[in-house]
Amino acid sequence: MRLIFPATLMLAAGLASITARAQNPDPMDIRACAAIETDAQRLACYDRASGRDNLPAAQKKINTTTQAVNPQGGTVFSHEPSKSVAANTQADAGQPAEVAPLSLLDSRWELSPEIKLGTFNLRGYKPITVMPFFASSNQNREPSSPNPLNTVDTPQYLDNIEGKFQLSLKTKIWQGVFGDAGDLWVGYTQSSRWQLYNEQESRPFRETDYEPELMLMFNTNYEVAGWDGRLLGIGLNHQSNGQSDPLSRSWNRVMGYIGFERENWTVMLRPWWRIPEGGTSDNNPDISNYVGRADMQIIREWNGQEFGLMLRHSLRGGSESHGAAQFTWAFPIAGNLRGYMELFKGYGESLIDYNHNATYLGVGLSLLDWY
Repeated sequence: MRLIFPATLMLAAGLASITARAQNPDPMDIRACAAIETDAQRLACYDRASGRDNLPAAQKKINTTTQAVNPQGGTVFSHEPSKSVAANTQADAGQPAEVAPLSLLDSRWELSPEIKLGTFNLRGYKPITVMPFFASSNQNREPSSPNPLNTVDTPQYLDNIEGKFQLSLKTKIWQGVFGDAGDLWVGYTQSSRWQLYNEQESRPFRETDYEPELMLMFNTNYEVAGWDGRLLGIGLNHQSNGQSDPLSRSWNRVMGYIGFERENWTVMLRPWWRIPEGGTSDNNPDISNYVGRADMQIIREWNGQEFGLMLRHSLRGGSESHGAAQFTWAFPIAGNLRGYMELFKGYGESLIDYNHNATYLGVGLSLLDWY
């Protein structure tokens, strides 16, 4: 089961690259270009949106010294075009020099038809963070599981303070799966906990979790209690830590995605169903009762800052009732540099700790925030 989903993911990506229809359409709204992470792709998007890709080469003088504005209120990794070019492209596109930023869901998932950018543009997904300080109130030195093959008998020598970093990106591999509806995305998230200060044990990586995803997303347009329902999706999710027994942990899920937004607020609901595994191959048979069966992510943008609250639960009672909460805060420091704080309480901060309850506090830098 661990190998089925990654293989399916690669096959889907290959098929989509062959059958995708609109590879690089011209966006009607130039603001959509700002969320692309790579320099060349973002500049090409600006050129297409402004009609500059049809100009003679001598007229395409680009000054790349200025930052491109991120629709989330911050900035993206690398930065162009210059202010003069940005103003020219907006004028060429028939827009005023100052325009309101796109909503968080629009900027990250290209929901509106006028901001579709085609396929294989690299985008951010979950937060990209570096935290040299990541402390636990109760480090898990003897990871356990109902499966005896996945239970550690000898305590590990671990520091309560370590480092943590996360990389998370996504790209659209098929635009318009059902005519004008439905976009197929591939996402990848990797998060590592590094015993950076544990010199006695040669500073090992305590845990690295790998999470590839395949997601089919649809644009929606309805209202519930003052919230705009903007996104609906379904996907396949694989998560594993790549270790051998007794430290091996993994699971596969079918996930739902429901996105709502209002001014400076975004809410994403994710219910899921675990694909069953059996016998000794199941490293963590009770993981749904700890990591849960659904979560909710709430994002609030305010004065250039971004606050996040994640809540998840097993959706069961009694002895099977477990969950977790995580609060995050990203704030500007200087220029593109943003500070980041993360506070987690509950079960499943990482896969190896899926049934371990602790409080974690992390402080560091954010290179990209939610969605």
